[in-house]
Amino acid sequence: MSASVLILNARLVNECRITDTDVLIENGRIARLGGDLSGLPAGRVIDAAGQYLLPGLIDDQVHFREPGLTHKATIASEARAAVAGGVTSFMEMPNTVPNTLTQALLQEKYDRAARTSPANYSFYMGASNDNLEEVLRTDFRQVCGVKAFMGSSTGNMLVDDPATLERLFSQVPGLIAVHCEDEATIRRQAEALRTTHGEHPPAGIHPLVRPEAACLRSSSFAVELARRHGTRLHVLHISTADETTLFEPAPWLGNPAFLQKHPEKRITAEACVHHLWFSAADYDRLGNRIKCNPAIKADGHRQRILQAVLDDRIDVIATDHAPHTLAEKQQPYWQAPSGLPLVQHALPMLLDLHAAGHLTLEAIARKTAHAVADCFGITERGYVREGYWADLVLVDLARPQQVSPENILYQCGWSPLEGHCFGSRITHTWVSGQLAWADGVFDEGVRGRRLAFKGI
Repeated sequence: MSASVLILNARLVNECRITDTDVLIENGRIARLGGDLSGLPAGRVIDAAGQYLLPGLIDDQVHFREPGLTHKATIASEARAAVAGGVTSFMEMPNTVPNTLTQALLQEKYDRAARTSPANYSFYMGASNDNLEEVLRTDFRQVCGVKAFMGSSTGNMLVDDPATLERLFSQVPGLIAVHCEDEATIRRQAEALRTTHGEHPPAGIHPLVRPEAACLRSSSFAVELARRHGTRLHVLHISTADETTLFEPAPWLGNPAFLQKHPEKRITAEACVHHLWFSAADYDRLGNRIKCNPAIKADGHRQRILQAVLDDRIDVIATDHAPHTLAEKQQPYWQAPSGLPLVQHALPMLLDLHAAGHLTLEAIARKTAHAVADCFGITERGYVREGYWADLVLVDLARPQQVSPENILYQCGWSPLEGHCFGSRITHTWVSGQLAWADGVFDEGVRGRRLAFKGI
């Protein structure tokens, strides 16, 4: 464990307030919070005057590609990019190779992360049409949830059998996270559009191949199943305006003043930064670089998703970080894979949305840390509180930084944001009390910890 650290003169964004606060970190945890701690002994003192201190982001949806797809990324490479972006904890998806469909394969991921990840970590157990017995062995105090792809995915990950879904939703005692796109609708659309547009269509065809109707049909089915069985359901990457109407507002999530006064919200939803940032108009400029599933759609959808974040129908913001090599992305549309790398730039994107008047700093902390901890029942993280693990990010809102190949840390080496100049910069990131990133330099010895959960 690293030496004690005293952060002075920070503007702390935490629990729906901004306050001037000093923070003492000892033994990996927040030992003291107060207005004047300058007289306390510490191994290192950091003057944060003029900067904002936020709880480290908890990204509930990433694809770090290990094992089996390490030509695209590794847990180590993408966790480094995450830490540089202020993401201190991640939850990684099971559509690696082999798919994470057994408890043994799940444990192998945890073992690998313990050796190599500078960020805190958890991994989803994968569901398929024929592994329910393995799924039911999941310890939900040690695993963030079960992932079900109700839409196409890698290998044997598509869960499209109605009987299997009934058993999954009725028997799993923990959180089920779902990717919702109706596969039959997508296949019909793809077949028709291949006929009319041929083998080399523009990337802008993507929201027609994977239309709004496919998303709404699948999300509605998932919500109906969850309501019928009382399932703890988390619907990932909402991408359409109509889907936002499926969810009830929960202003208490991430707001401790109200959390204890309300029942648990059993059906929650996530928005991703790219669906808040890009629109269909960007396909002309970026092509397959922003091809992702579910598709980025017309600007009206982006506006409604943002509104649903603000009115608490959508509970958390994440990335769905999904890197591919540039050569893979440069293939013709039908062959180019879906997904884009985002975990290093999610917080700067949100801070730019703040600068444009769309999000408050308090809302950013709620949706990327507080509410994530509440939704998943993460123990002793997600808030800046005495006794909690010190997962912290310090940002300077007055230090612009342009995205360029020289400062992109993803193993794939590219970003759809290249050339954009963010108005802010992440100066320091602490992971479980360890200063992992400081003024552009990593501490290569830092290792994150396995997330623990209260269980559902």
